[in-house]
Amino acid sequence: MREMSPDETRAFLLQGTRTGKLATTRADGRPHVTPIWFVLDDNHVVWTTGQTSLKAKAIRRDARVCMCVDDQAPPYSYVMINGTATLSDDLEALRRWATIIGGRYMGAERAEQFGTRNAVPGELLVRIAPTRVVARADIAD
Repeated sequence: MREMSPDETRAFLLQGTRTGKLATTRADGRPHVTPIWFVLDDNHVVWTTGQTSLKAKAIRRDARVCMCVDDQAPPYSYVMINGTATLSDDLEALRRWATIIGGRYMGAERAEQFGTRNAVPGELLVRIAPTRVVARADIAD
């Protein structure tokens, strides 16, 4: 096992269509983990969600989140990001980032369609500012 460099970490996070597994805390204290589509803006993780989603409700109560992205093939690697999330309803920014996310996960030919569909009132742009990053590669070596 070895520590990834910052460049390796970024490349790992942006490789293919890996999803993030986002952890938040429910109102009663129980953990909640859900997959998310995401991209990076410098060192911030960017994704979208609905205003009434459990994720958005949890972030309004407690902005501390954790996201894990892993490689499920040997020799196995992962990146875990602890951070603080912020929510925005800026439709122009939402459309820009939803289109970029759509391009990553749905392909360039559907990016604009995804951006248009998700940049509407009731949707939110979420940014995670990392406070701690753990990036391990070659776990099984």
